[in-house]
Amino acid sequence: MEIILIQDVDNLGGKNELVKVRNGYARNFLIPQRLAVEANPSNRKQLEERLKVAKKKEDLMLAQINSVIAKLQEAPLKVGAKTGTSGKIFGSVTSLQISRAIRDQKGYEIDRKKIHINEEVKELGTYKASIDFGSGHHADVEFEVVAE
Repeated sequence: MEIILIQDVDNLGGKNELVKVRNGYARNFLIPQRLAVEANPSNRKQLEERLKVAKKKEDLMLAQINSVIAKLQEAPLKVGAKTGTSGKIFGSVTSLQISRAIRDQKGYEIDRKKIHINEEVKELGTYKASIDFGSGHHADVEFEVVAE
């Protein structure tokens, strides 16, 4: 029997996936637990519409991510830090400071947990950080540490 999964089911498939299972498994477990529906022509048409809408949303999100990436990469960020006389920073630059710099200078709110600094920042200079947008999309952003 062919069914359309409404939710992810372990060892079977993901949401909105068309799978073939035994009749008893579908009728006695999957359909009563509201994990799946029978793959009749009406439900197949609904599945196609849901997939079409999901594709449009994904394309829109991808366009937004690409515009944010382009804006972040056009000029390096400036991150201020307190320094001593030798140019060494008191402490180090963290992802929270980079997140605030992006918010203040570029106008985008990016969660600090998505920012990964490639190397430890203890001195003034130019460094790189990676930002993970999810879905396999990430960007490398340059930032310059300047004295406050």
